[in-house]
Amino acid sequence: MTEVKEVGPFERILTLTIDAAALDAGKRSAAARLAKDSKIKGFRPGKAPVKVIESMVGAATLRKEAIDDAIPKALAAAIRETEIIPVVYPRLEDVRDLADGVEVDVRITLWPTVETLPDYSGRRIVVERPDVTPEDVDSQIERMRDQFAELEDVSREAFDGDFVLADVKTRLDGKEFAAGSANDMLYEIGSGSLLEGLDDALRGSAAGRILEFPSTLPEQMGDEGGRVVEVRVLVKQVKAKRLPELTDEWVSEVSEFETVDEMRAELREQIHAIRLRGLRAEFEQRLLAELMDELEVELPEPLIDAEMDSVFHRFAHRLETQGIELDRYLELTGQDRDRFVDDLRSQAALNLRSRILLEAVAEHEGIEVDPEELEEAITALAAAARVPTGEYRTALQEGGQEDALSGDILRRKAVNRLAELAAAVDEDGNEIELPAPTASGETGNDEGEGEGGTSEDVADTKPEPTEVEE
Repeated sequence: MTEVKEVGPFERILTLTIDAAALDAGKRSAAARLAKDSKIKGFRPGKAPVKVIESMVGAATLRKEAIDDAIPKALAAAIRETEIIPVVYPRLEDVRDLADGVEVDVRITLWPTVETLPDYSGRRIVVERPDVTPEDVDSQIERMRDQFAELEDVSREAFDGDFVLADVKTRLDGKEFAAGSANDMLYEIGSGSLLEGLDDALRGSAAGRILEFPSTLPEQMGDEGGRVVEVRVLVKQVKAKRLPELTDEWVSEVSEFETVDEMRAELREQIHAIRLRGLRAEFEQRLLAELMDELEVELPEPLIDAEMDSVFHRFAHRLETQGIELDRYLELTGQDRDRFVDDLRSQAALNLRSRILLEAVAEHEGIEVDPEELEEAITALAAAARVPTGEYRTALQEGGQEDALSGDILRRKAVNRLAELAAAVDEDGNEIELPAPTASGETGNDEGEGEGGTSEDVADTKPEPTEVEE
């Protein structure tokens, strides 16, 4: 007999009764397990009677082991009986002795449901217009010219954007430090890519000058990182960039275009297309943020804790791939642990609200994932990972990730449906036609202003804690 008590909108307490027979079975199972790890004279491993094991570990210890053994079986039966589906691992709340057994309270957390969705049809989301100015095109052309620039010797002083050919020597504790030294090094002033203080020293210098100044070694230099060194620089040559002249002849040599005007027209179209794709992602994010602000749902604390743990492990893995320890990350970003934990908790709550919203929209709109869509996604992911499709599918199934992928696709489709029913407008209320998502649901974004996709990133409308590159 299982008693169900509601203790919150999405939490239940299951009260289970474990009778004497179930406890006896638990004792036998626990005794067998304990016997395997014990050497008992006169008995083969795992064959000692329950009474012998009880005399060795004590009645209280064996009873506790028996209860621990019996609870999962009783809980599984109770979940089947009540048809309650936990979304996080059930939590033991209390154990009470009975005359012929024990009574156990277990907290079950359910997936939150939405009674009333925000009105999402006809939303008008304000975004910046993706207009391209002549200056935008000029800037792109200047970057192209810079790529084809040549260096020529000049007899003047060096400034930002110029290059110097120099010998750099560093001394640490009075001895030359090879890792911070170089001969005939070509260095761009203003790049900030070598030693602290080097740019300041080189500005206004000319060929033949010798510069001396103290500096601090970058953290990337291992054990010596952060230590103070003496730097001596001999400027051998100053070189300035000579940009190619913007002519039809130059354009035809370095591109597929014949004239400057033809290249400018095409660049304008490319920049406009890039901005439109970025604008689609921004539009989706603002739309979701607006709807989530209006979503009325209470998130159970155990569910937030579980999602918070998931966010942390994903983030820790990313830090690990960058070779950065968590304490070092906190130091570099100026955060303490309390603030970091608060950020994780906020991100977890945001992820959950996004997922709840999108799944509720999918149900309301009758959106489903067809087997063909799932297969298409698996094939694409397998190709990206350079793994045979069958092998990739098996790995997904064995890892229990096929349902997660299906959920990602479902939520991506829900985002697309919300975008269909809303409109992007400028500050004056004029509608802006945005590109449709690709078959995979990605809008793309070459300017880094946002992302779309069928992955979990769709739900994560707020970035996780900032990554650090050293």
